[in-house]
Amino acid sequence: MVASFSALHRFHQQPVDNLEDKLYVNLILTTKKTAKTTTTANSAKLTTSSNSSSGTANVTEVAKNAMPSIVSITNMSVQEVQNFFGGTQKQKSESAGSGIIVGQNDSELLIVTNNHVVEGSSTLTVTFIDEESVEADIKGTNSDKDLAVVAVPLSKIKDSTMNKIAVATLGDSDKTQVGDQVIAIGNALGYGQSVTTGIVSAKERTMDSYDGKLLQTDAAINPGNSGGALLNANGEVIGINSAKIATETVEGIGYAIPVSDVSDLITNLMNQKTKTKVAESERGYIGIKGVDVTSDSAQMYNMPTGVYVSEVISGGGAEKAGITKGAVITGIEGTTVDGMDALQEQLQYYKAGEKVKITVQTQSKNGEYEKKDVEVTLGKQSE
Repeated sequence: MVASFSALHRFHQQPVDNLEDKLYVNLILTTKKTAKTTTTANSAKLTTSSNSSSGTANVTEVAKNAMPSIVSITNMSVQEVQNFFGGTQKQKSESAGSGIIVGQNDSELLIVTNNHVVEGSSTLTVTFIDEESVEADIKGTNSDKDLAVVAVPLSKIKDSTMNKIAVATLGDSDKTQVGDQVIAIGNALGYGQSVTTGIVSAKERTMDSYDGKLLQTDAAINPGNSGGALLNANGEVIGINSAKIATETVEGIGYAIPVSDVSDLITNLMNQKTKTKVAESERGYIGIKGVDVTSDSAQMYNMPTGVYVSEVISGGGAEKAGITKGAVITGIEGTTVDGMDALQEQLQYYKAGEKVKITVQTQSKNGEYEKKDVEVTLGKQSE
């Protein structure tokens, strides 16, 4: 059973009558390792808060209370690059980002971050406030909203670290007003956790690179800050910073994903099965050849972004599941895919013979695309 954002809040406000909430509260109270929760300017809340975010922040106090809930994330990946002789070779690459501790279940600590912080990873390492580092696995991702949840096994976290870290308190970003003071915390430039301050410059900003509305702030959000927290004056998380969305041509403009807009999505990602990569020889394949449908192509041809099925392999899992040429694959097991790279990355977690839910969109007679889920039994690469 995985944390919901509301169960523990209700536990503190009134008696728990709901069976699911009772079970979850009992789980938290009996778990051997439990991270404490951040304190705010008003009161200590375990998950969400409905307090207004307006006011003047005591930056020192807010940073002190929030830092234990912020982590650094290191992404080690292997990329193919062109060499001097015109061929390609594999090269290791390292990138840095941030994350926010948002909950735990009976065996894992759960951290939300940006999807672009973790995508393409061969290994992920989370570093806590006491500089202890532990490897993490991906729980769930959503490229459209640039969000991901990663999981760290509680068994791998030292007791001394558990005593120092905390679960963040999530505020209500809908109540945020232009001019409110905000504080950004993250692993800027990979140098370690740092704090910047500013105000909410605008709300409901739209960007071509993001599917949704954004908070705009003049608090500095640099590479490495991605996935970190944007806090209100009470020390509550109201946004998830994203340096990828920010523009490099204008100074003093940063963006954060409003947490109230994506709380349901984060809960969904927290509840997904933790993903561990399988050996390449055991990896499953859908049985299609595909072409990327980019955002530009999608707009031009009025079709969804994803993988356009250009060919269905005879006898493969896709053919047996009824996937046909011309369909667009947009997701696998609840995770959105925006191209072949994203699809292949997700397939790294499934063995041949496993059944997976593939989301496809097909064109109807009126020209509109209709979405449906099909169950595909993955085959081996030769199939």
